[in-house]
Amino acid sequence: MTTSINADGKGPKKESLWASTGRQGEYVPPVRNDDTLVLRIRDLRLATYSGTEILHGVDIDLYRGEIVGLVGESGSGKTTAGLAALGHVRTGLRITDGTVTLHSRDGKTTDVLSLSEDEVRDVRGSRVAYIPQDPALSLNPAMRVGDQIREVLDIHNYGSSSSERAERVREVMRDVDLPDTDEYLARWPHQLSGGQQQRVGIAMAFAMYPDVLILDEPTTGLDVTTQNHVLNTIRTMTMKNDVASLYITHDLAVVGELVDRVIVMLRGDIVEEGPYNAVLYNPKHAYTRKLLGAIPDLEGDRDIAGNDRWANSWAEVHGDPAASADTPLLQVRDLEMAYGDNKVLHGIDLAIEAGESTLLLGESGSGKTTLARSIAGLNPGYTGDVLLRGKELAHSSRDRTLEHRKDVQYIFQSPFSSLNPRRTIGESMSVPLVMAGELSRAEQRDIVEETLEAVQLDRSFYDRRPGDLSGGERQRAAIGRALVNAPSVLVCDEITSALDVSVQASILRLLAELRYERGLSLLFVTHNIALARHIATRVAVLNKGVIVDDGPVDDVLDNPQHEYTRSLLANIPSL
Repeated sequence: MTTSINADGKGPKKESLWASTGRQGEYVPPVRNDDTLVLRIRDLRLATYSGTEILHGVDIDLYRGEIVGLVGESGSGKTTAGLAALGHVRTGLRITDGTVTLHSRDGKTTDVLSLSEDEVRDVRGSRVAYIPQDPALSLNPAMRVGDQIREVLDIHNYGSSSSERAERVREVMRDVDLPDTDEYLARWPHQLSGGQQQRVGIAMAFAMYPDVLILDEPTTGLDVTTQNHVLNTIRTMTMKNDVASLYITHDLAVVGELVDRVIVMLRGDIVEEGPYNAVLYNPKHAYTRKLLGAIPDLEGDRDIAGNDRWANSWAEVHGDPAASADTPLLQVRDLEMAYGDNKVLHGIDLAIEAGESTLLLGESGSGKTTLARSIAGLNPGYTGDVLLRGKELAHSSRDRTLEHRKDVQYIFQSPFSSLNPRRTIGESMSVPLVMAGELSRAEQRDIVEETLEAVQLDRSFYDRRPGDLSGGERQRAAIGRALVNAPSVLVCDEITSALDVSVQASILRLLAELRYERGLSLLFVTHNIALARHIATRVAVLNKGVIVDDGPVDDVLDNPQHEYTRSLLANIPSL
């Protein structure tokens, strides 16, 4: 998505996105007056039952044909405020004051917070629709796609006949740029890609011509190409249906591409609000400036990972990675992998030097996680070779030697994949040491506590449980679990995809510090190409199971050899 700068120099015109949705030329904001007002939130206050206030008098107005970005770090209260528009309050919280007033297109005015439970259910899905971050939360895996959209229409008594509802199903499928054929409508959710699932969720949300759409991080975890399709769909549907959309996100780069107005929240308060170009290109509040400063840029000018801080120490202690021995630390040779008849990887060759950080880039379905898991011995069904210091590794981690298991560690996208919620952080981090069986319990605890400090967590975290930690703290603990056995290679699978920008920056700084201090090699799997210069020395681009670009980060980004790489670069949202 390309942008150009407005004549006032305060931000970009949204030319390409507007053009794709019927708005040519310079961006014109939607009209905001009493006639276009759809939702008004006034002095909204929420508190825990123990009395701790979570929202401190929040005011939000939404207008027809407008997308408002509600941004802030995890815990800022943005999702809590958004859910209040649905008349929903999370378990453990209660509304202590305020109003939520809905102005429907039929002229009715509704006090959402005064509705009975049955009345609230009627409003949800018809007048106010919700799209969650994970499409699995809105799609029933046991129902076919067409039946799920039809169910929304049935519940709210749309139209006067079955054929009218069937036509409405096909209409919203076409609106979100998906096939409306019988074959496609008969598919199960698992037969669709992540982006297709999210577009089906959008179709369901728009089926009843709602007045308000609440979108809660709907593009988190999507690759840049798919994200671009979903953003265009949201913009098109908002304009076509004259809906007021509230887009909740921590991704300010996406906000800059999509929204008309930005609201910034910090610890339950709105600290800044205004047109997108005023807030994003001339922020007034220090917190907004902090968030903007943590956004990864493709050029790497912001140095969010603090690489400049460690450049000298790496050169002094470890030398130049490019000048390493003839045998790479980790080598992949002619690796192929198939799931049944579906061949996912086609003869992959890849080398990672000691101290090198390789970014493995590609869209969803490209095979990057399959490759990463194969390297770590978690996908034993591959053919070809994975070598460590020139010695072939067993295909399954269970069959690898103790030293080989220690040397190659895998960090999952979700920290809960390695942190048992029933165990303390210390107990989970001790598991690799227990499996090695070489140390006493006291020695294990010493190593875990030292590792906690290495990942910038206090030793007291040893006795805390994952549910008591923030998302960033859990991810640090998961990194710590991978570090306790002093590995040579860390395989990081989308470990920052669900984190807000400031937490993401802290994780990148941590990895940079660990890499330079310990000489770690990283394989960093991601779809976010903007992270390249902040975390990587090399970039390998994977497309449909084939590496199509591979080389030093500057070479690949400045002179991509393959059209696929060029298309990824063209779709990066940026500020």
